[in-house]
Amino acid sequence: MRFSINGGESVRPGMGKHSRSARLRTIFAPLARMTLALLLLLPVIVAPFLTPVAAQTAPAQSGDFVSKARNAYLMDADSGAVLYQLNGDEAVPPASMSKLMTLAVLFKTLKAGNLRLTDEFVVSEGAWRRGGAPSGTSAMMVPVNTKVKLEELLLGIIIQSGNDACIAVAEGLAGSEEAFAKMMNDEGARLGLKKSIFRNSTGLYHPEHLMSVRDLGVLARHIIKSFPEYFPIFAQREFNYRKFRFINRNPLLFLNIGADGMKTGFVKESGYSMVATARQGERRLIAVLTGMATANERRDEAKRMLEWGFRAFTEVKLFDAGEKVADARVWGGDRFYMPVVGTGDVIIVLPKFPANQKLKADIIYNYPLKPPIRKGDPIAKLRVTSSSNALNEIQLFAGEDVEQGGMVRRGLDTLAHQALRFIP
Repeated sequence: MRFSINGGESVRPGMGKHSRSARLRTIFAPLARMTLALLLLLPVIVAPFLTPVAAQTAPAQSGDFVSKARNAYLMDADSGAVLYQLNGDEAVPPASMSKLMTLAVLFKTLKAGNLRLTDEFVVSEGAWRRGGAPSGTSAMMVPVNTKVKLEELLLGIIIQSGNDACIAVAEGLAGSEEAFAKMMNDEGARLGLKKSIFRNSTGLYHPEHLMSVRDLGVLARHIIKSFPEYFPIFAQREFNYRKFRFINRNPLLFLNIGADGMKTGFVKESGYSMVATARQGERRLIAVLTGMATANERRDEAKRMLEWGFRAFTEVKLFDAGEKVADARVWGGDRFYMPVVGTGDVIIVLPKFPANQKLKADIIYNYPLKPPIRKGDPIAKLRVTSSSNALNEIQLFAGEDVEQGGMVRRGLDTLAHQALRFIP
């Protein structure tokens, strides 16, 4: 199902975020409701997609932006909407960008109360040789067998990209870097990272140590949302340790674009790469790119992606918090249909241009739903794709409890499902 929108209506100069969203909702919401209602009457479309539903790959947009990167991914941090992607699911060597997973494991351990920032870790001889001064790689320059507070190691990882600091944390938490890599893989699986394999804590080249730019974007969003108490460290511009003064390796922090994170990387196999995030007003974007030839090209392309994302997209509120999005068919319950709702306002991110884009909207759930179902259970997703391939996926939830129906109801539903499976 498709419905047309007038991209020219997306922006009116001088309108604030809320007034613009309200106007857009007036334009789009009736069409969205009609489309979603019709889609729910077509289980032949919905049924093949079983929950949980993974985000589909969207090809690179054919509009006014084409990335110069080998791999590129741009997402809206609040909604998770995919604004642009190029080779988003190709697994490539992530270099130091994979330190974000090292940090995610560390932040999780801190948040659980199993570590404190004042705890001390020893930089072993192995950590010193493989990631410290003798390694010739980015290092915090901790002397061998020196104890360092975790708070300093965190700064060394985020600001200086210290490989010695990463290995010290890995050995301190798991006993060895290999055991810590297993923790990274387990956490990646939990987060739904489909193309990520971790073999070390540093991102130093290993042929099996791989990530996709999509996975890196998802991981960055997880850190931003799950660990707000630690995220501000990414914006810190410098760090002094012993006789060294380290300047944050993220060049976007020194530009006036709202950048406040996250991680650069380089190995010759995948070129100069970056995970970047910036906030302008109430919107935050995350950009990931690989394959640039120089550090300056990496900086300029990341800046260009972010600025285009802020300029070319706007938010659209389709439904208010608690408002019914659609009805989903229930099998063998005490009712035939149940309402599905969002959590809070249902907001999507759409391109402002070109005008007259078409939207394709699908309600996706495992047809038919089987009781008992409790209010608030995640049961469906709303997927909205624009003709320029911006992709939104919104989790939908049960709006009411549904109990199991009686034997007669279940029997009739079974007959109806088998005989008329293309009609709910």
